[in-house]
Amino acid sequence: MLFIGIDSGTQSTKSVVLDFDTGAIIAHASSKYDVIDGLPPGHMEQHPVTWINAVDDTIESCLQQIGARKSEVRGIGVSGQQHGMVALDANDAPVRAAKLWCDTSTAAECEALAAAFGGAAGLIEKAGNNIPPGFTAPKILWLKRHEPENFAKTKSILLPHDYINFHLTGVKRMEYGDASGTGLLNVGTKQWERDLISFIDPRVNDMLPEVGSSLARHGELREALRQRWGLPAGVVVSAGGGDNMMGAIGTGNVSPGVVTVSLGTSGTLFACADKPVVDPKGEVAAFCDSADQWMPLVCTMNVTVLTEQVREIFAWELPKLEKHVSAAPAGADGLLFLPYLNGERTPNLPNGTGVLYGLRTSNMNPAHIARAAVEGVTTGLAYGLGRFKELGVTPSEIRLTGGGSRSAAWRQIVADVFGVSVVTLNTAEGAGLGAAVQAAYVALHESGTVTTMKELCAKLVELDESTRAQPNAVNHTLYTAQLERQTNLMRALQGAGWL
Repeated sequence: MLFIGIDSGTQSTKSVVLDFDTGAIIAHASSKYDVIDGLPPGHMEQHPVTWINAVDDTIESCLQQIGARKSEVRGIGVSGQQHGMVALDANDAPVRAAKLWCDTSTAAECEALAAAFGGAAGLIEKAGNNIPPGFTAPKILWLKRHEPENFAKTKSILLPHDYINFHLTGVKRMEYGDASGTGLLNVGTKQWERDLISFIDPRVNDMLPEVGSSLARHGELREALRQRWGLPAGVVVSAGGGDNMMGAIGTGNVSPGVVTVSLGTSGTLFACADKPVVDPKGEVAAFCDSADQWMPLVCTMNVTVLTEQVREIFAWELPKLEKHVSAAPAGADGLLFLPYLNGERTPNLPNGTGVLYGLRTSNMNPAHIARAAVEGVTTGLAYGLGRFKELGVTPSEIRLTGGGSRSAAWRQIVADVFGVSVVTLNTAEGAGLGAAVQAAYVALHESGTVTTMKELCAKLVELDESTRAQPNAVNHTLYTAQLERQTNLMRALQGAGWL
């Protein structure tokens, strides 16, 4: 059996074909694109047709690669960028471009939602999450306030991955994971929070589709696409999910204890929980996952963005950066780098800046600065892990992904800072693999084969044991003290109005 996994993001769409029997990815294709150019500051948009064209192109490329084996395809799963708003008219055509997760034009709408429900604390008490500009809810209110003619045309609202599912099946539906990123789903009851929806506009109650299990089918591949691609009858399309939710499945993060950390331009840290993890401070997002459990998540804004800046300053290639990070001692001889070059989300420092603190003649050199940069962003993620622990989520293993995970020195620093074993995956296609695994789960259950997501991940998600790093107890003690020092410095500067 073969399963197609689609990973549709802000910069590209990638599709993979998973051979269920061997666990191998036997085909891969990608299509790049960009956001719409020339929009006002804070506005980030894409035309939904861009994703659809990329999905079709990458699936067709994958099918060409596998040739006659396309008769073995049994299911398709979709991972999509979270939080985006796709507004459709009565003919199911987009009424405008989709506003994306990175669109920050909705600050005023966030303030209106918070004011109506008792501030951030009131929103968290009501549905489990504060509502920042990236979420879908303020985008809908923005549409009503700023484009009333388009709001009047709108008959249904979907998230990006739901719109791709609609293209594949003709069915409109949402699943718990991605829906929890709208800000309108009560993460405890897994039902739409009607008071929040009606505050935006009572009509929105009819615009949002049914929400249901992430482990149920979304639908069956449309006949026109099945014939066009030469696929067998009965290809199932699973519920899919947001990119972080699919990344969790693709890294085997489907039971409590495992924590996934992504070292990309920004950083994410998320876990699996068997009950809602609601943070009264709002620093941890209380999402549902896409395997009918829950997924507390922390996001930081500055990870490889900082190390790339260091590389650029010193004109280093990646091996040179690795060499210098390894050359300096743990703790960088007291040099701290607060990594808030782009502001910060966790902790909440929207106007934050980077700070180098503790410079002496002994540590004012390229190696120590490089080491302090890597330690600073990693300790920043550890701040989020500290919130996890305070909320009852304790890691037993870190599954590391993203560009930074390719660095052996960085992997060891992560192990030492977090105090647990760290390992990477055999494939970089976490979200696409997760989507394919979810599709396999649905197809197997519909054929009468009883299995669990944990069993499927054990079979299909392969760790790269050659990358495993075990924590050094001495260094962990040093970094525990450094986290407290870094946090105290951040709070002191914030309290003085300097961050």
